[in-house]
Amino acid sequence: MSAPACISPFDVVEAQFEAYNAQNLEAFCAFYADHAALGDFNGAITANGIDAIRARHVKLFADFPQNKAQLLNRVVVGNTVIDHERVARTPGGDTFDVAAIYTIADAKIVRVDFVK
Repeated sequence: MSAPACISPFDVVEAQFEAYNAQNLEAFCAFYADHAALGDFNGAITANGIDAIRARHVKLFADFPQNKAQLLNRVVVGNTVIDHERVARTPGGDTFDVAAIYTIADAKIVRVDFVK
């Protein structure tokens, strides 16, 4: 799946968010650039490149097959999208909040920084 160049940063993040919650790995990865990176806010890169991002999510989806994120708030400023999410690994289980700061270029996610 290739995203058209005219898709907005909001739409890119929304579509990957939906694919994440559906645990649709191929659709999820389709919204990331080949050179995308995931990192801790002001910290280390935790996944570098689409292969590492794919491997991370293969494990996540296998370990937590009922994992879901609830969007609490979304802010879009230019090519940056900031989501405040509440994640539950299992229905009725403990939750945790995360802020995901997405940087978009050419209708693809090129970086995500997580604040936990």
